[in-house]
Amino acid sequence: MIRTEDLSYRISNKWILRRINLHIEKGQTLAVMGMSGVGKSTLLRIMAGLLKPESGKVFIDGRDITVLSETNLFPVRKKIGMVFQNSALFDSMNVYENVSFGLRRHTNKSEDEIADIVAERLTLVGLKDTQGLMPSELSGGMKKRVGLARALALDPEIVFYDEPTAGLDPIASAVISDLIVAARDTYGVTSVVVSHDIQSINRVANNIAMLHKAKIIAQGSVEEINNCDDCAVKQFMRGMVEGPIKLTI
Repeated sequence: MIRTEDLSYRISNKWILRRINLHIEKGQTLAVMGMSGVGKSTLLRIMAGLLKPESGKVFIDGRDITVLSETNLFPVRKKIGMVFQNSALFDSMNVYENVSFGLRRHTNKSEDEIADIVAERLTLVGLKDTQGLMPSELSGGMKKRVGLARALALDPEIVFYDEPTAGLDPIASAVISDLIVAARDTYGVTSVVVSHDIQSINRVANNIAMLHKAKIIAQGSVEEINNCDDCAVKQFMRGMVEGPIKLTI
């Protein structure tokens, strides 16, 4: 469903991504992990067609999106749902209006059909009684769940998650992680999750890739990555202070 070939991206003379090769099967969840600022969100934006790479290719369902014009990208983007790190809800719209926004903008569905879809998606994320609430009345975890309901409203084939558990307590993080799995199992979506939350990654992923110094340094199943001998991977997975990854604070 998603494949990158020698994908590279730089800002000025600094490489953010260097020859990234990933392969995500239909219905699978790939977690891309790494330190904050390592380029995970940039990779996600390139996969979604929101940024053009320096070089390389991104195939969505067999089609290279890096050569498409904005007009030709539109049908591809309709296959993709995005769940943003900060939820990105419209502050002036209530929950119902936020979730129904894409349906009104990109479909010809009746208001009754839209209402049914909104109710179904909000029920999936455990927020069926919140349709009239404003974003300012929601907790951080509730905002993330509304963002997921909105992403699923248009029946995407792919969902990209940008740090979905960032800023949440462990219980709220577990709820979001379980919803990512539920969305995959219920709707058959292919998912890419970028995160540095190890517990969440182990909970949601079929496969894991680690991004470090602009490159994928390890890629494999959850078990393979948890047992990886690479020093940087081991340090990150176990949260060890000593190792090749140096934190500047």
